[in-house]
Amino acid sequence: MSGLDPAPIAGASPPAAAEETRSRRRIRPTHVAQAAAISLVAALLALLVWKLVAGSAGAGFVKAIERGERPSAPAFDLPVIWNRTELWPTAVRGAGDDGRLSLAELRGHPVVLNFWASWCIPCKEEAPAFDAAARAHRGKIAFLGLDVQDLVPDARRFLDTLDVPYASVRDGTPNSYSAYGLTGVPETYFIDARGRVVAHAVGALSRRELEASITALLAAPAS
Repeated sequence: MSGLDPAPIAGASPPAAAEETRSRRRIRPTHVAQAAAISLVAALLALLVWKLVAGSAGAGFVKAIERGERPSAPAFDLPVIWNRTELWPTAVRGAGDDGRLSLAELRGHPVVLNFWASWCIPCKEEAPAFDAAARAHRGKIAFLGLDVQDLVPDARRFLDTLDVPYASVRDGTPNSYSAYGLTGVPETYFIDARGRVVAHAVGALSRRELEASITALLAAPAS
């Protein structure tokens, strides 16, 4: 009997099979981590490409503003995520009531168009200045927020928390970002009654800076 191999134990795996199982258990987490890393790199590359394309597409538009040419503001028709128009000129306070708003609906009135996102700290920092300016110019200017690169619940929470007194629309695509030549948020465009961009500001604005651009906006010919 001593020369015979011991009888296999019921339910036990052969040594080779057991070793293979252990190897699979060791390898699987590594494969998962590698897949996650590849997905992250791909997402970052896609974001980089998107930013490069978006930035280059509107570069000519921004350059025209810098040269003082007052180019026409790119058109948009977007869903409304925050419908507060009580401070707007009376004639356009009903715009957006159907859940969408186009820039064309505001033609004939000056517009302060502010690009923002809920995760943007400078956007939160400049909010009090925009709040005060919107109230100070009640009935004369349509202040409008345009939310980009954001989630709707987060955007609405931001607006509700700060009690923003003017409407906001949202673009879930890169279209507006690209057309306006944005390099980030916040950025603000001052659009006259004829739909031309009088001024453009990159970054958070103080009340004084905001009012300086508003003065230029209101001085622009209405027709």
